[in-house]
Amino acid sequence: MSSSSSLLQQQAVLDMLRSLISSSSSRGTSYVEARYQARSFSEVNFANGRLERVRMVESAGCGIRVLVDGCWGFSSTASMSKGDLKESLVQAVSMARVLGRSKKNKVKGLAESKMAKGTFVAKAKGDLAGIDIEQKVRVAREAEVAARKHAKVIKTASAAYRDILDHKVIANSAGAEVEIFDSKPEFNVTAVARDGAQSVTANEGIGITGGWDDLFKKSHLEYAQTAAEKAAKLHQAKYATGEKTTIILDPGMVGLLCHEAVGHTVEADFVLSGSVVKDRLGQKVASDLVTLVDSGRSDIAENAAGTIGVDDEGVEAGRTAIIEKGVLKSFLHNRESAFAFGTASTGNARAFTYSDEPLIRMRNTYIEPRGDTLDEMVKETRHGYLVKGARNGQADANGEFMFGAQEAHLIENGEIKELMRGASISGNAFDVLQSIDMVGSKFEYDIGTGYCGKYQPAKVDGGGPHVRCTAIIGGMQ
Repeated sequence: MSSSSSLLQQQAVLDMLRSLISSSSSRGTSYVEARYQARSFSEVNFANGRLERVRMVESAGCGIRVLVDGCWGFSSTASMSKGDLKESLVQAVSMARVLGRSKKNKVKGLAESKMAKGTFVAKAKGDLAGIDIEQKVRVAREAEVAARKHAKVIKTASAAYRDILDHKVIANSAGAEVEIFDSKPEFNVTAVARDGAQSVTANEGIGITGGWDDLFKKSHLEYAQTAAEKAAKLHQAKYATGEKTTIILDPGMVGLLCHEAVGHTVEADFVLSGSVVKDRLGQKVASDLVTLVDSGRSDIAENAAGTIGVDDEGVEAGRTAIIEKGVLKSFLHNRESAFAFGTASTGNARAFTYSDEPLIRMRNTYIEPRGDTLDEMVKETRHGYLVKGARNGQADANGEFMFGAQEAHLIENGEIKELMRGASISGNAFDVLQSIDMVGSKFEYDIGTGYCGKYQPAKVDGGGPHVRCTAIIGGMQ
């Protein structure tokens, strides 16, 4: 934790926030929240035999948000003195009043929510605070060397380690009083195979909520070997042929579909802006086999990267079934959008740092497993592809998407044939969900190394079992 955090007793921070909230009543606020956050961030990056980056950054401060006459005001300060906190509160109130003079669409209310109280600590084996920077440098260096020396065709490689340690104290005028200790490490290895002008890149990594031992249940050298093996094999592979066909998606591709192509369309602020699902609550939008969930808990598998105990409005971040057995059941809400829709907050208000305002954000988004096996899916496929290794992609408010994949394995007459490279899949997310006819039994989270970038970063995760569906596959040269 930061030096500011070490100087402040935990109870003293909460007392300061309580006092601040109490003083706000005389300033015409209908709601006020204060979020203290101390963050320790470390990063190591080795590339091509050189230490490219090593840094440790510590920060601390308090974000204050108020609701005055139907308008939000927000201010933040790196100082935790009583005088500076009060000045920040005054600034937030002033901003809300200035906005109120011209804003037409004002906040009509905040949904009644059960406010969390107590302490929430991320489950972690191997305290990251006890791991010195030399050890983090060592695993990155050894992994980079192992990947680069795996085969002659591997020309360049890199390995990156990052972690975020957060200590938060949240209090608000609705009654929330919580303390949160979070721990999110990640590790990633990239290998590039090249022969002349032809090159191919492969990645292997992990991002979690947990500790050092949770992150490295599998050795850092295994990640390096897997990345290098993928790159070497893909270098010899042909490009996939474009067609609409049967696709078996691995857990990473399922997670990317759930997050990018479905999850963003059901965030209530996007729904209010006119996303494709705006008027479809209670309607069938997917196969009966599909139950699609966003959860703040690692309840279906341990250590998911998007796990949070409480959101930044003080609401417990539980499980929300977005789609249940094919039917659209819920959007994702903060307290403001929940009031607009006449429902309860789903605990999806998140801010990346104390100087950010909370936004509606996903946590861990996934399809629940069912009873099929991957072998059964392959055997029952006459022609199609097994697609693995999610890369970045794009999706819009209508659910149209295109995602890159590291690997595509051709399937013919129930057997996996040759490996293809440079594949992409595309289509409309809800058409793809409607086409799902088999859902696997083995679950995995697999997009935890990434960050969601909706105006500010957020650690998220996504996954599922393997699923069989219909989509368009194409080659990316």
